[in-house]
Amino acid sequence: MNNQSTIIIAEAGVNHNGSIELAKKLIDVAAEAGAYFVKFQTFKAETLVTQTADKAEYQKKITNTDESQFEMIKKLELDRKTHEELIDYCKIKDIQFLSTAFDHDSIDLLALINIPLFKIPSGEITNLPYLRHIGKMGKPIIMSTGMSTLDEVRDALNLLIEAGAEKEQITILHCNTEYPTPMEDVNLKAMLTLRDELGVKVGYSDHTLGIEVSVAAVAMGAAVIEKHFTMDRTLPGPDHAASLEPEELKAMVIAIRNIEKAMGDGEKKPSPSETKNISIARKSIVAKKLIKKGELFSEENLTVKRPGMGISPMEWYTLIGKAASSDYGMDDLIQ
Repeated sequence: MNNQSTIIIAEAGVNHNGSIELAKKLIDVAAEAGAYFVKFQTFKAETLVTQTADKAEYQKKITNTDESQFEMIKKLELDRKTHEELIDYCKIKDIQFLSTAFDHDSIDLLALINIPLFKIPSGEITNLPYLRHIGKMGKPIIMSTGMSTLDEVRDALNLLIEAGAEKEQITILHCNTEYPTPMEDVNLKAMLTLRDELGVKVGYSDHTLGIEVSVAAVAMGAAVIEKHFTMDRTLPGPDHAASLEPEELKAMVIAIRNIEKAMGDGEKKPSPSETKNISIARKSIVAKKLIKKGELFSEENLTVKRPGMGISPMEWYTLIGKAASSDYGMDDLIQ
């Protein structure tokens, strides 16, 4: 991963609706927007949820209320062949393929296809066997922390490290697991708490509507931004409504890259672009009226005006009381 720029993960998730053609269109969008990764989700419904598991409230509002969570996600599975086809397509589009594993078989599948890193979703942060499995994989790890306390995040981090993961290879994402997240629940400062308390790289997994919180997170030091996107927010499915549409994803990437440039190196000094304006915007000491050679400079015959090409007004009291070395007309720069 590029250590200089924020890693932007365009989260396609299950917004492919079970269609490989739609999945490829999502890859097209993520690549065109300039994201570093396009991320999907890898799971087997049978090992992820019980047959009778209820849906989240936000899912009930936008999906068929007659189907269970199992029935809903069963239609969204991606098999190994599909994974490999999408990886090949990502290579063509020059974007990295990524997926989140939700069970042990899926972790092993992603390891077999040589995923570049493992992404742990918020719901698995209290899943000890799962965390140990991923910690043993010897890959970089990104872990979301929605619904978690600081102690739960610390416990999960320690489990990963005990299993073999290197702390320097782990990035923790602040997150809120409500779709969409109300602005008053974002608590973006918690990202800095994670960084300071745990001594890890941090980022933000954004479920708010719009792009401003992701951009703010980058200004605060996020190393990774993850954001859901879709071809169309009106499509049926659990995550479309809280996702960015293509032009919004592109706008987010542009805004983040601009913020990165704007952050600079922290040294306060004139920038190359403004240096040429110094002499125009600043002022110099000039003659307020006619001054004869030998006449003493005073507050009555001196004033301060643009341009700033002469003696700086900061030398005002150094000049007062000295004798003029030549004649000066009104508005002449004092030399």
